[in-house]
Amino acid sequence: MARHGGGRSWYGKLIGAALGVTVLATGASVWSAQAGIVGGPTPKATASATPSAAAEPVAASIAHASEKGARGVNITIDDGPDPRWTPQMLDVLRENGVKATFCMVGTQAQAHPDLVKQVVAAGHRLCDHSVSHDTAMDKKSEAYQSQQILDAERMITEASGGVRPMYYRAPGGAFTPSSRALAASRGMRPLGWNVDSKDFEKPGADAIVATVRQQLPNGPTLLFHDAGGDRSQTVAALRRILPWLKEQGYTCGFPVR
Repeated sequence: MARHGGGRSWYGKLIGAALGVTVLATGASVWSAQAGIVGGPTPKATASATPSAAAEPVAASIAHASEKGARGVNITIDDGPDPRWTPQMLDVLRENGVKATFCMVGTQAQAHPDLVKQVVAAGHRLCDHSVSHDTAMDKKSEAYQSQQILDAERMITEASGGVRPMYYRAPGGAFTPSSRALAASRGMRPLGWNVDSKDFEKPGADAIVATVRQQLPNGPTLLFHDAGGDRSQTVAALRRILPWLKEQGYTCGFPVR
């Protein structure tokens, strides 16, 4: 997601959602990092996230284009999965015959594996959105960035039943050359965006629709959210945006890899 202003306090609620689940061997240090408060030693990637021969490397440049070509658009949905809003997003996408890319936070995927499997079963693609959504991770060490990427990849893959993320989107666009190279070596194309719907600010469905229409000339990859609070405005906006895109001659697809 974009580097939005204001606090990120909603991520504290993930602690409660993830209780009873083995989050990470790194423990509470990850939770302090997500709020931009870093203390203690830098966590290291777990052994299970070690690169393997199963990963087919992809380009390390940040993708924006659509596999559908010049009239293609990419619907990307960040920060989930969420037990209330992800099913509603899936319903809207299904009703409109649209496939999307879900950029999942590792702890959310681990807490809601049933939703991850529903996303995959519906034909959508998965994207690694880090473990704890630290939008300042580009200012942290390479070891910390690696832990965020590799452990989230593992958590999402396990939650999905073995389906690997095909993309990596840095929280807030906090990419670095090393994080892009690492993700690409794991078969996850770095994924950007062209249209920030601003739905995270909850400006109202009308404003979200207007922003998408105004920014669409910027490029084909659209950014929405299915977690982080009340996403009813996003659901309502998508019910209008998806038919409108079709009326304008656009085809929804996946980002290039």
